[in-house]
Amino acid sequence: MNPTPDAGGRGLAGVVIAVDGPAAAGKGTLARRLAAELGLPYLDTGLLYRATGRRLLDAGADPRDTLAAEAAARSLSPADLERPDLRGPEADRAASAVAAIPAVRAALLDWQRGFGRTHGAVLDGRDIGTVVFPDAPVKLFVTASDEERARRRWLELRGRGVTAELPAVLADLRARDAQDAGRAVAPLKPAADALLLDTTALDAEAAFRAARALVAERLGL
Repeated sequence: MNPTPDAGGRGLAGVVIAVDGPAAAGKGTLARRLAAELGLPYLDTGLLYRATGRRLLDAGADPRDTLAAEAAARSLSPADLERPDLRGPEADRAASAVAAIPAVRAALLDWQRGFGRTHGAVLDGRDIGTVVFPDAPVKLFVTASDEERARRRWLELRGRGVTAELPAVLADLRARDAQDAGRAVAPLKPAADALLLDTTALDAEAAFRAARALVAERLGL
């Protein structure tokens, strides 16, 4: 996928930047800021799976039910992605469960590709660089230690008024990691040509500067 000149002269129209990594590594914050910096649309693909899982929870259905999960994925609307209850341990577990179902991933794959191909985009998720856009010119894999990611998620939950114990958050995070990495379809792993970024010791600003430098080097900006 080759850049074509955009209105701002950056030459980034049509470029897709894939940002993958486990939960609470900071990939969402990075991807959102990169999109704003580069003038590209942004998509948090994890919201698609979270919204699918939430639809099932609302209906009292099992997120592991293949038929129900596929139906929920195919019936998503933009409004589903704006719900305020798509974060938290319950939503995390439901999202991980539906993401392991091949029919759900197939239902959402075209949606993601269509979004990125329209004008280019920065997309974050778990399989953007390996499955959704394996030909993306820039692929970042953002990670951090389990303990640091759990601390960040715990602070995020506290900030939203959600009561949670740090050991439980760490256990939930590790369980989700294992499920995401061990699923048969589109497991969580870096693409062979992904640029690795460990944010364990970086604050948000330092992580953004490091990511921006990696993107600029890969794109020759």
